[in-house]
Amino acid sequence: MLPKVNQILHIQVNSIDEEEARQEFKSRIADVTDNYISMEVPINENTGRLKRLYVGDEISTYFLTDGGVKNFFTSSVLGFTDDVIRLVLIKKPEPDAITKVQRRNFLRVPAELEVAVNYSEQLQFIAITDDVGGGGISFLCDGYVTLVPQQTVSCWLLINYKSGQVEHVFFKGELVRIKPLETGNQQVIVRYAEITDRDRQKIIRYCFERQLEFRKR
Repeated sequence: MLPKVNQILHIQVNSIDEEEARQEFKSRIADVTDNYISMEVPINENTGRLKRLYVGDEISTYFLTDGGVKNFFTSSVLGFTDDVIRLVLIKKPEPDAITKVQRRNFLRVPAELEVAVNYSEQLQFIAITDDVGGGGISFLCDGYVTLVPQQTVSCWLLINYKSGQVEHVFFKGELVRIKPLETGNQQVIVRYAEITDRDRQKIIRYCFERQLEFRKR
């Protein structure tokens, strides 16, 4: 489903400046054509300040549909128009490039990211994820590491975005399943037990970028 006139877009600008990349802006869609979407100049609702955009800026955005479903897509700024009010023109996404995310059905993608795991005061280690998603991750670690299902662990996930931006996401997770592998390693399935909405969105944004990469191959 494509976004429609008057729908609200929630926007983050892809930037190497971590502070800027973390900020979220809102904008209202003014028009949708075959080639572009025109929207009002985005505003930061926390500060009330408008966001100045430039041609070529890449953005990550989502809009809400019935049931609270978040529809994510990436786009870029094509230009501007001053018809009565100043509008920003962004590239219209293809329908199959829009990813729907529901809390009960989070997107999950294969990914090799570093995750620091704090299992106990005596056991902390670095592992590599097997896949990541909005509801949890799985990671691979040495088979000699003794882990017990249903244990709660503290984790810091290192996320590398396509733009070069790096984020550290903290969460507490429950070890759901531990599976020995023929390689001598073990695969650990982790469900998020405690994670902020902001940090969950960082992971979903990464998953969305990864999914687009797979589609281009």
